[in-house]
Amino acid sequence: MVSIIRRVITLYDSLEHFWEHKRTERIAANLLIMVFLVSLLLIELSRQSLLPGNFDALLPKSHYYAINIAFSMLLGIEVFGLVFSLASSVSVSVGKQFQILSLILLRQSFEEIVNFSEPLVWEKALNPVLYLISNAIGGLGIFLLLGVYYKLQKHRPISRNTGAATNFIASKKIVSLLLLIVFIVIGIINGSKYLNGEIPGDFFSLFYTILIFSDVLLVLVSLRYSSTYPIVFRNSGFAVATLLIRLTLTAPPYFNVLLGIGAMVFAIGITVAYNRFDNPEQPVIE
Repeated sequence: MVSIIRRVITLYDSLEHFWEHKRTERIAANLLIMVFLVSLLLIELSRQSLLPGNFDALLPKSHYYAINIAFSMLLGIEVFGLVFSLASSVSVSVGKQFQILSLILLRQSFEEIVNFSEPLVWEKALNPVLYLISNAIGGLGIFLLLGVYYKLQKHRPISRNTGAATNFIASKKIVSLLLLIVFIVIGIINGSKYLNGEIPGDFFSLFYTILIFSDVLLVLVSLRYSSTYPIVFRNSGFAVATLLIRLTLTAPPYFNVLLGIGAMVFAIGITVAYNRFDNPEQPVIE
């Protein structure tokens, strides 16, 4: 059993090293550029009826949809980063979740322009414009509050018990690897549905739902190494913040922005309370 866990951790470390390598970042950026340009080209060919019937039925007719495709892929890349951040720090992982939420709100702004006609007719675009502005302001608000959130973080030594800290980090790596597998499976299922002409599920809503359970699992695992009240409350509070993010993704326009900013304020409040309550001499497991 111990040898299996070591192999899993080694696999995780290898994947993390590959993902965080500069060459991988360049490949991902080049892929996004290529997908965006190819999407624009295919949409234009579809508008001109120059594609076979099967492909023509799958493609939208609005050029703006290419932006949505590129942003969706960018969010997928950010989710990979979120998975790997779980093993580093609970607070950093929560911050990464809010980073993704801010990008999701910006993506929803771009989704609204898919409803714009070409050329633009203002009378038909009024409601989409209002939703676009609301989501954009929500993304900006979370972006600004994230700066406050990160400044409040106090990363103290992991633990005086090196063995306990190492075991906890190993546990988080196993959970992260399981999340990575779930992420890939969900992506494959949604991709196959799209290619078969079916409506894929909301990937990010489902992924954040799974994140809620993984956060609760990490709270329970952390009890093995530290059961002090401030740490338990902080980690549990961050799990609630993830729940609020999940509700944000399914809330109607305007309410989604209020929920998202409220979740960010709640996470900041948890951090402030933890910093004031926690005893600096008490070992902290990140």
